[in-house]
Amino acid sequence: MPATERLIFVNLPVKDLDASIAFFTKLGFTFDPKFTDQSASCMIVSDKAYFMLLQTDRFGDFAKRPIADASQSTGAIYAVSAEDRAAVDAFADAALEAGGTPMSDPMDMGFMYNRSFYDLDGHAWEVLWMAQEAIEQGPAAVETAS
Repeated sequence: MPATERLIFVNLPVKDLDASIAFFTKLGFTFDPKFTDQSASCMIVSDKAYFMLLQTDRFGDFAKRPIADASQSTGAIYAVSAEDRAAVDAFADAALEAGGTPMSDPMDMGFMYNRSFYDLDGHAWEVLWMAQEAIEQGPAAVETAS
């Protein structure tokens, strides 16, 4: 399968599955009922990207090492795209209104704008918009043209 055809599945431990589903629903995500039960739910990010939200004890069935406490350390930053700057702000504002906490100040690099937050379990998230020219040519080409 070519790399462009690959799907991504991220398994994410959560303390309260119902609260996490409610939080991410407020951000506009939907869930696949075929892969949802009392200990797990499949959050659809796109037709090629999915997050399995797993109750911590269920996540432990897959993990071979101790499960990190995301409220105490950062193991990853999960980034999702938005169609424009206004959508970045709307998404981040919705996350904060739903109970998320700010991670850092907004970052505006001209060709790219992002905001970040922690979800209910302390997992780090970013939402970003990037100019199409930067996507196609790389940020250096856009910075030079400015």
